[in-house]
Amino acid sequence: MKRTMKLSVIMVAALTLVITGCSSTASQPGATPAPKPDAKVDKVKLTMGSWRTEDKEAYEKIIKEFQSKNPNIEIEFKPTKNTEYNTLLNTSLQTGSAPDIIHLRPYAPGIALADGGYLEPLDSVKGMDVFSKSALSAATGKDGKVYGVPTVFSSTQIFYNKKLFKKFSIEEPKTWDDLIKAADTLKQNKVAPFAFGSKEGWILSLTHGALGPAIYGGTDYVNKVTTGQTNLKSKEFTDSVQMMQDLTKYFPENYVGLSMDDMRNLFVTEQAGMMVMGDWEVAVMKKMNPDLDMDLFAVPSATAGGKATVTTWVDGSFGVNKESKGKKEALKFIEFMTSKEFGTLVANELKKPSTIPGVQSNDPIVTKISTLANTISTPYMFVIHFNGGNPTSKSIFEQLLQGMYLGKETPAKVTEELQKSVDSWFKPAAK
Repeated sequence: MKRTMKLSVIMVAALTLVITGCSSTASQPGATPAPKPDAKVDKVKLTMGSWRTEDKEAYEKIIKEFQSKNPNIEIEFKPTKNTEYNTLLNTSLQTGSAPDIIHLRPYAPGIALADGGYLEPLDSVKGMDVFSKSALSAATGKDGKVYGVPTVFSSTQIFYNKKLFKKFSIEEPKTWDDLIKAADTLKQNKVAPFAFGSKEGWILSLTHGALGPAIYGGTDYVNKVTTGQTNLKSKEFTDSVQMMQDLTKYFPENYVGLSMDDMRNLFVTEQAGMMVMGDWEVAVMKKMNPDLDMDLFAVPSATAGGKATVTTWVDGSFGVNKESKGKKEALKFIEFMTSKEFGTLVANELKKPSTIPGVQSNDPIVTKISTLANTISTPYMFVIHFNGGNPTSKSIFEQLLQGMYLGKETPAKVTEELQKSVDSWFKPAAK
């Protein structure tokens, strides 16, 4: 009996030692804690600003793909009308109500926000090294730091209605004379040759940016202007403005009152045979009229032996608001924007060439645009080089062209006043 009691005491003591030992081990530093129920992760809500109201549906799909791997980050794409975007963005930055992720206008306007201290540097973001230096230059500050991730290249060319061209036996123009003959044929058949309107100034600088190189000589001329070998009062540039005036007989009736929406409607409803426009309209027009049989061609040169061109530039980058309360999460989305997954989504949903090398599109028109942009591109001079000054020389040019279409300015006066604007701030690069 005594032996049995003794064994019981020993067993109790041993069990107590084991329990105590386990408790002691669990409380030691570095020990694995007991599993706990999954903690609820708070969602971070971000806003993403843009002037591209047309891209809302596409970006919502892109954001959804990002959120499938980052469920704690909610992003609302909140675009505003393109003509109001700059003013609203500047006001919101000054009042502390700007979006967390900001769509930056390309080159000078976006760089001005960086130089003003409104943006977070992105140089340390993983994946930024995938972009070319020229693409990053669209949002590189004076301090040499990168403040925007370039998402798409933009290209201007001439879209045309294949059904109308076939109906009136018009071949795709290969020369400037061919282009004018095509316009004459459409006009004779009571179809507006070009969907065009001068109500919105940006349409005018874009149209000149696309067609002007055919007259002034493309990249070679741009190089001469930016190095001070010539200026915008030259015959070549004045002739390009004269061309803009000469084309008025091929514009729709009351074109001075037509906006971008009006132009688009004319083209997609097949009331106009051609439209000089950027590639971003591909997705919009296909959505408006899925049966629209359209194609595009490069702008043919007006000089003997000259080469056809398409005008290209980085059309905006996305930056991060330096004062964003969700800066960490915003930078996570910026990192996503450097991936081929994002680039492929952009090419397929926005129908635009991606800035990420090696990305392919499933749309033949986008593929054609990309091919032309990579082989016969010329720079959009007033976006890349002459978008500085206050007011900008680009906006001055637009106002002068509007005045010309209202009969208040001559082509010579346009170039004379434009050069005055450029001289007020632009210093030519060293030859």
